[in-house]
Amino acid sequence: MQKLISYPISVIYYLCFGLTLVIFHPIQWICLNVFGYQAHKKSVDYLNFFLLRCTNLVGTTYKFENRNNIPEGVPLIFVANHQSMYDIVAMIWYLRRYHCKFVSKKELGKGIPSVSYNLRHGGGALIDRKDPKQAIPELKKLSEYIETNKRSAVIFPEGTRSKTGVPKEFAQTGLKILCKSAPSAYVVPVSINNSWKMVKFGFFPVGLGNHLTFVVHKPLKVSDYNFPELMEKTESAVVKGIKF
Repeated sequence: MQKLISYPISVIYYLCFGLTLVIFHPIQWICLNVFGYQAHKKSVDYLNFFLLRCTNLVGTTYKFENRNNIPEGVPLIFVANHQSMYDIVAMIWYLRRYHCKFVSKKELGKGIPSVSYNLRHGGGALIDRKDPKQAIPELKKLSEYIETNKRSAVIFPEGTRSKTGVPKEFAQTGLKILCKSAPSAYVVPVSINNSWKMVKFGFFPVGLGNHLTFVVHKPLKVSDYNFPELMEKTESAVVKGIKF
């Protein structure tokens, strides 16, 4: 029944969502090329604010827990499970003070209004999963960027999103490179719940009435651990916070 009801609502939702992306694409270009990084960053923040408001049309609500756990004035590496594109939209807005830069697959760097432009020009890392030689310098550049500017990287070590909410095994390489080149960083584990329900029917229609939760766990100072221990503690924290 929910799927049937969702069809007409999803049409309205995607029209609003798509229109928001189209409107903010030239706004981003102007902000970056005329006013610089800070203006562009603000435009991306408010792009994602309006994208979140679009999801309210399908009854989606959000809750971020324990944001006060996040340390200030240091480089951060947010490590989270991945359930849908709505993970990214919410994290950009609710964690906007930390200037989140995402590790994303290179295919997203073209063809999507607003999204692709921000991925190419916003400071994130676009990696080719089939070419480790390309990915390593991209990740190293991102980690050096957050180390220098005291900003944050976001990585989803599962690689691809979970379609059922059940977490996949975490890959280690990406996080290892980020930690090595940002030695003063803190790893911040984040557990995401119910985002997968937005796309449980696929791209269309959208799941209705979902409450997405993002639980921030205790930060782990990179320099306090050897990497295997850091990886184990990070994955354990994320997985324990997932309800499936």
